[in-house]
Amino acid sequence: MASSFDYMVKPTTPRPSRPTHTERRGSRRCKITQLMRIRPSDPERDPFDDIRSTVSVSRSGVYFHSSESGYEVGMRLFVSMPYSKEPAALVREYLAEVVRRDPLPNGLFGVGFKILMELGLQASYSFTPPLQRK
Repeated sequence: MASSFDYMVKPTTPRPSRPTHTERRGSRRCKITQLMRIRPSDPERDPFDDIRSTVSVSRSGVYFHSSESGYEVGMRLFVSMPYSKEPAALVREYLAEVVRRDPLPNGLFGVGFKILMELGLQASYSFTPPLQRK
């Protein structure tokens, strides 16, 4: 017969001896699609303007797929999110750093970046009149 001491010392459910996967993310990921505009922040790098949708998003990072081969781990980026071409859209601008680049079987690259800081709200005002349709 087990004493009360045995219940306090012995675990009732078996625990795994070691976790099989170490989670490095600081916050949970959400699989949402949001349009963003990505550009290198370093003027010495070859410029590109990549407009992509997110695959997964957390508070501090984003993962997406791209055909642009210029992404490298450690590269700094300007990211506009959520991106819109609408004349009065309010878009947040961020400074980010590439932390992951995976070649994918379909020829694209999986790119992950962490957000380093928010640069501010960018208004995309347009002072040109809209085209008149006939």
